[in-house]
Amino acid sequence: MDGKTRANIHAGLEVLIVLKQDQATGNTTKGVVKDILTNSSTHPHGIKVRLESGEVGRVKEILSRT
Repeated sequence: MDGKTRANIHAGLEVLIVLKQDQATGNTTKGVVKDILTNSSTHPHGIKVRLESGEVGRVKEILSRT
């Protein structure tokens, strides 16, 4: 499942995100959502989140539904 719809994302969800510095390469970082930072219901590049590790990026893929 992709991360373009805010309703699909919630705290505690395991996701793959692309960090700002990795946008050119598309490298992803795996982590657990702590906060949702995007206010709109959808975003074409993915919903921006903060992981429990403190990293911020846009969700590219949702790995687990917890």
